[in-house]
Amino acid sequence: MTQYFEIEHRDGAARIGKLLLSPEIHTPCILSTAELGKLETPGPIVDAGSFWGVRSDSELETRIKQIWEKTGKGTLIILPHQAYPPFVPAESLGKVEKITVLSGENAENIGPTGSLLRVGGKPEKTDLYIIEGAGTLENNARRFLETITKLRNQISPDTALYAPNLALPENIAMLVYLGIDVLDDTRTEIAAYSDIYLTAAGSFYLDSLTEFPCRCSACAASTPAELRKLPKIERAKFLSAHNRNALEAELSLVRERIRAGTLREYVEGQCRVRPWLTALLRLGDFEYSYLEERVPAFRQNQLLSDTSEALSRIEVVRFARRIQERYTPPDLEILVLFPCAARKPYSTSQSHQKFILALGKYRKFVHEVILTSPLGIVPRELELTYPAAHYDTAVTGHWDEEEKAWVSGCLEAYLSKYRYKAIVAHVEGAYREICERAASKLGIEIIYTATGSLVSMEALSNLKKTVESICTSESFSRKSLNAEEDKKNFLRAIAEYQFGEDAALLFSEKAGKLAVKGRFPKYQLFSGKKQLATLVPQYGMLALSLEGAELMLKSEKYLVKIDDFLPRGSILAPGVTQADLGIRPNDEVIVLGRKALCVGRAVMSGEEMVRSSRGVAVDVRHIKKL
Repeated sequence: MTQYFEIEHRDGAARIGKLLLSPEIHTPCILSTAELGKLETPGPIVDAGSFWGVRSDSELETRIKQIWEKTGKGTLIILPHQAYPPFVPAESLGKVEKITVLSGENAENIGPTGSLLRVGGKPEKTDLYIIEGAGTLENNARRFLETITKLRNQISPDTALYAPNLALPENIAMLVYLGIDVLDDTRTEIAAYSDIYLTAAGSFYLDSLTEFPCRCSACAASTPAELRKLPKIERAKFLSAHNRNALEAELSLVRERIRAGTLREYVEGQCRVRPWLTALLRLGDFEYSYLEERVPAFRQNQLLSDTSEALSRIEVVRFARRIQERYTPPDLEILVLFPCAARKPYSTSQSHQKFILALGKYRKFVHEVILTSPLGIVPRELELTYPAAHYDTAVTGHWDEEEKAWVSGCLEAYLSKYRYKAIVAHVEGAYREICERAASKLGIEIIYTATGSLVSMEALSNLKKTVESICTSESFSRKSLNAEEDKKNFLRAIAEYQFGEDAALLFSEKAGKLAVKGRFPKYQLFSGKKQLATLVPQYGMLALSLEGAELMLKSEKYLVKIDDFLPRGSILAPGVTQADLGIRPNDEVIVLGRKALCVGRAVMSGEEMVRSSRGVAVDVRHIKKL
């Protein structure tokens, strides 16, 4: 935990924060390695140096005291260290003496500090952690990701992580995406003295350039031909200025992407510059728990599915898992499968409007599920729920093998769990192939109603006749949902997706006689005259009232417990004593203390609430004094 680092914005593992130094440093940031060790004109961060050059404890103590006297508490001191490559096993390391200057009165007067950190080591309580030997991990995607995830689990979430000797314009977006807060210009300086010109799209040797692909202050005043005529030291100064500009420009873009919640979309394109960056993105998705804990329950912006990596994106996989693990379909005997539509929610599209009209009076007897890439399957009840109504993808009419395998796998998992007496698929092309794969694996029969165009009069008539014949057959029990039951089922499905099986508490006998009021999609769940929850159409999830929260308390899920105080606004992390580890940013949460019951929206994950010492944990919406 720290007094000197605070997170202001989150986008998954990426954060925008600030180191409360003099002057403040806003992260993610780039440190100038040339200035880190200067005691004559110290900056906000000073490196105290290595143990290797210290001959005695007294010399070490003198060095630290000199830094403290010159800088004061407004400067972060990177404590003396003894660095080894991260590949060296812990048992092979030499004995590193404890920093004796951190005891006694010095410990009371110390300001912000930083220390080296390696996997398996016991971290000091500092405000900045430096990944030992980070530069040696380049091009080793698996080892780099393992190091990041293990180190993040070792340290408090509200402390900054520094990866030295690694940043380039081409990789900085990926490093920040995976949780790095602080970087430096070591690599850009080395490149400058090697006649290498850096861009976000990769590096170029100066000899190969005909023109500069940049118009920064350095590049606009010269040409590659003119630069090549200069002495090496002059070329290095020029390239150093440009490389630093390119690094800072890319980092500014990354920060804006974090604020907008679109860093993932940018990284999916940017990672193509180097194979190891593409590998990092893919391996990061496979390391599901690390990113999933930090990815919000919903975003304000559109989710773009433009690359094959979108199939393994956390929001997509989470949606598919919750359909399989949390969702319960209505008790109906007929399943009708439809293709997705460009317009969201699907039911507002012209094609789905025609499908609904074709079903007519028999619609109450069927359960509708939509097939789509990248989400797999979307039950009609969840078509509003993020990201079902919030994604867009390139439509070419061509599905690659990976897409077909993913969607057919989702359909197969669903049909193996829930059995229907009859399955009708109003699909064609790749959608039909997907259905045929799932039917073949499960040994079930699917009736296909498409005859060329799905919205032709012939195809729609065939859909209507097929469903009608099933509904009027002697073997059909005519199970159906009336209008009120359909609305309740709609809200129940969303509640289960959002809260899991404990959502049943909202719909139990204890809740009383339930009614759904309001026009679609602004449904409200009432128990008598008490409002329990409201459907928020913008992201398709429920906002609880205090009465709804009281019903949900028994489950202790999505619950945040606080100290003995009455909240007056947002709840800060230091006031949290306990939180459900299943809470994700933007989740609807219940807050309980001895003096108050509240409902609101989580700003950070449940684990971060408990382990952090700074920052807003919950944005409170309603408060009830107990």
